[in-house]
Amino acid sequence: MLAIKTNCTKMKNKILILSTTLLFLAVIITSCKKENGTPSDNTAEASIQSDDQSRFSNESEAVANDADGALEVSPSFSGRLDRSQVVVCDASLVFDSLSNPRTITITYNASTSCNATRTRTGVVVLSMAQGVHWKDAGAAVSITYQNLKITRLSDNKSITINGTQTYTNVTGGLLFNLVALGTVTHTFTSNNMAVTFDDNTQRSWQVAEQRVFTYNNGVVISTSGTHTEGNNTNIAEWGINRLGHTFASSTVTPLVIRQDCSFRVVSGEVKHVTPNVTATATFGLDATGVPTACPGSGHYYLKVVWTGPGGTSLTVILPY
Repeated sequence: MLAIKTNCTKMKNKILILSTTLLFLAVIITSCKKENGTPSDNTAEASIQSDDQSRFSNESEAVANDADGALEVSPSFSGRLDRSQVVVCDASLVFDSLSNPRTITITYNASTSCNATRTRTGVVVLSMAQGVHWKDAGAAVSITYQNLKITRLSDNKSITINGTQTYTNVTGGLLFNLVALGTVTHTFTSNNMAVTFDDNTQRSWQVAEQRVFTYNNGVVISTSGTHTEGNNTNIAEWGINRLGHTFASSTVTPLVIRQDCSFRVVSGEVKHVTPNVTATATFGLDATGVPTACPGSGHYYLKVVWTGPGGTSLTVILPY
């Protein structure tokens, strides 16, 4: 089950990158056509924010995936009776079950064996109080990022993450036993994730995300935001971008991934809001924009709706 879960998370990461990129494809198209007079600086900012947030989102979820594997295999941390071995292909792990809190230290070594497109260096420390096991309902782990630097090899651009997240096993239970349990829910939250970009600007971002794992003819993962600000609900990430402007990204409806659909996103809607641009993307559609069942082969389609200054808008339907 752990192997299945790892594959699910990797596929989910790819889809989240796709969703954010396609949200702002509409912005770029509109700017090029000059149909609505959108200033070019809006387009540039949207592109920068899209790239920054995609990288941050996917790397923080990659760390959560590493944390899941490390926590579940150690009896002293998980509460399992048996022990198995976890291998993070670009890191070494050190388990300290005697201290209080107990710790798992993950040190990344810049290998490309996990992912040929990027390297990771730095340290992530998982901390859990004595007497708590990850299988317990409400068990919480502190995930501390210590100069975790992710470098994209295609252009040598990097982001560096510092700060602390709280990772909580809301329902209890281990993914190892998902078939028997039926449902496992995890959340991770943070109000102090410091992100340093290539131009040496630094911003503090907030995170509030929930992942619900179920089993229905295979693993099903439903991801949603849990934060609310005013009328904007289900926010997963928010803060100030490197240009000093506010943003919020939310899940209008949860993003759902199904194993029996080849670990693809089969439904969900996401929204990204900045002072000048609102963009939404709806997943799991056919070529006409109607929700569809799991395709055995071929494409799902994504509908992107972009709304800019003055109420100007553009809608496109794209395959994924």
